[in-house]
Amino acid sequence: MGFPGFSPRGGGGRGGRGGRGGFDRGGRGGFDRGGRGGFDRGGRGGGDRGRGRGGSFGGRGRGGDRGRGGRGGRGGRGGMAGGRRVIVEPHKHEGVFIARGKEDALVTRNLVPGEAVYGEKRIGVEVGEEKVEYRAWNPFRSKLAAAILGGVDNIHMKPGSRVLYLGAASGTTVSHVSDIVGPEGLVYAVEFSHRSGRDLINVAKKRTNIIPIIEDARHPHKYRMLVGMVDTIFADVAQPDQARIVAINAHHFLKTGGFIVISIKANCIDSTAEAEAVFAGEVNKLRSEKMKPKEQITLEPYERDHAVVVAQYRPPAKK
Repeated sequence: MGFPGFSPRGGGGRGGRGGRGGFDRGGRGGFDRGGRGGFDRGGRGGGDRGRGRGGSFGGRGRGGDRGRGGRGGRGGRGGMAGGRRVIVEPHKHEGVFIARGKEDALVTRNLVPGEAVYGEKRIGVEVGEEKVEYRAWNPFRSKLAAAILGGVDNIHMKPGSRVLYLGAASGTTVSHVSDIVGPEGLVYAVEFSHRSGRDLINVAKKRTNIIPIIEDARHPHKYRMLVGMVDTIFADVAQPDQARIVAINAHHFLKTGGFIVISIKANCIDSTAEAEAVFAGEVNKLRSEKMKPKEQITLEPYERDHAVVVAQYRPPAKK
């Protein structure tokens, strides 16, 4: 189906109406061209890794199952395009959904209804007698959301999963992983920066399935008493020795046969080499640490020179 529609990098005038893609950088246009503020990419409340880049988010997420969700009611202030009908459908990744309206959006079911984490839009949907709230997930502020919209086959996170998240920053993506794993799952969120860590702790105060850990991911022995065995490690640490950091945490906490989802920023590894060569080098490092790469996907158009690699840790021998 191709990528969602997007405008040239850095596009979108200040305060203008969002084009058909919606991601107006600061004006009132936004997600459905009728909602107040829409998907404001520059909104306060922090992001995962710096500011996003210009573009729009108008297409359909790949792999959405055609199962029919509920119909949205009035969004209200902070909702999504009040008065317009929105249908929420399950995505192929369990715990992730697609909100279909005038423009489509990737969403997760809000674990804490009524609460936004970073100024994202929320959608109230009536399913029978129950009212369910979903949170819009911005791929320009989340590597994991960009990978999902790019067509990654499996993120290995689902309701009930235990995830070790390295490089949690202020908790933007962590909050959506918290939505995905649900109350039965756990997210161990490791962040080295004390400034970002304060925001992360505030997110965790309202989300009991997040355990914030303000430590250096290079030294997992410092938090070994806090973290149990996990099903998946997600890493977005943007360091030259990222593969070694992921490997040492996997040796401590990842169950045999578990999975690693790693976001690689080429410039952070080697700014003089071609991005493809950097990605290939990182994959070889993972192989040397008993991890078998399963898939690799670039994050264009959401991030330049970024890739997400999915690998299995100590895969079982083939019979």
